[in-house]
Amino acid sequence: MDVGLTTIFQGVDHLSDAELWRNEVRLAELAEPLGFDSVWGVEHHFTPYTMCPDVLQFLTYMAGRTERVKIGSMAVILPWHDPVRVAEQVAMLDILSNGRFIFGMGRGLGRVEFDGFGVPMSESRDRFVEAAEMVVAGLRDGFVEYDGEHYQQPRRDIRPRPESGVDGRLYAAAVSPESVEIMARLGAGILINPQKEWWEVGEDLDNYRRIFLEINGRPAPPPVVAGWVCCHEDEDTARAMAEDYIAKYYESVLVHYELAGRHFDETAGYEYYSKVAKGIGKVGEDAATKAFVDLQIWGTPDQCFERIMDIRSKVGNDAFNAVCSFSGMPVDVAEANLRLFASEVMPRLQAVEPVEVAA
Repeated sequence: MDVGLTTIFQGVDHLSDAELWRNEVRLAELAEPLGFDSVWGVEHHFTPYTMCPDVLQFLTYMAGRTERVKIGSMAVILPWHDPVRVAEQVAMLDILSNGRFIFGMGRGLGRVEFDGFGVPMSESRDRFVEAAEMVVAGLRDGFVEYDGEHYQQPRRDIRPRPESGVDGRLYAAAVSPESVEIMARLGAGILINPQKEWWEVGEDLDNYRRIFLEINGRPAPPPVVAGWVCCHEDEDTARAMAEDYIAKYYESVLVHYELAGRHFDETAGYEYYSKVAKGIGKVGEDAATKAFVDLQIWGTPDQCFERIMDIRSKVGNDAFNAVCSFSGMPVDVAEANLRLFASEVMPRLQAVEPVEVAA
């Protein structure tokens, strides 16, 4: 199993944004010497939820600071970008990294971000599909050209010319059943940020694999799973960390995405999240937070390994990306968390044989 480190740059009150960035970059730079297989970044804007407005810029820096690890976007939110510029940036980064880049893309969920860019949230699904088709074709063919509802692009060459397409290195963030079907049609693998019960994710993936095989004539790639990690030699300490830091992280999710809000009811393409909001309203935010904590990776090293393997048994992932610093976790605590996971959990995961991808 491939094991990656995901850096999210979550803002805190007791540090300036610049100080936090320096701390998080230093932790990210530990990934290669500690033996991780990949380094990942996320994209978000305008709030302290996660402060990486340009994930490709961060990954370009990491490409220059590393030699071996793969680098991945989790994800570039296409409706917030000019797709021509995305194709150019990805082509350039892939060359700079000597083919180590994994292109993850998404359509976005935060109303504050859509409003900030002046992009109607109700158009996100159609914009995502059009932009993804343009970018993927551009990276494959060496030029961009498109005639859609939202994007009209005359033919232009991509220079530097892409050395290769992104087949086998193309992923997309998907949570709702509708998004899963779109990703299958694009030929993309699935990036999973845990938000619902793993058996539900497994059911969505079964549908995705069926559609992927029908359309592409080959089995779907195994998904990539991310998880928020609190690893400690003492089980009680690990539990306390999870109930503090992971719970605070989910509280920030509720605020940034307005997950308990009603705006999803009037937003086309977000029917699934309308159901999520109603569910949170029914059970309460405390119960929803506890459920999220229970989905994550915390405990002793043995328990963390067992939790990840249990997830694998349900969704068939061949990669796991650990988030080890978040929610104001002191940098020394975050580094200890990261180092313990890397030394005691990661080697066991890397020794696990790949899943058999079958029709």
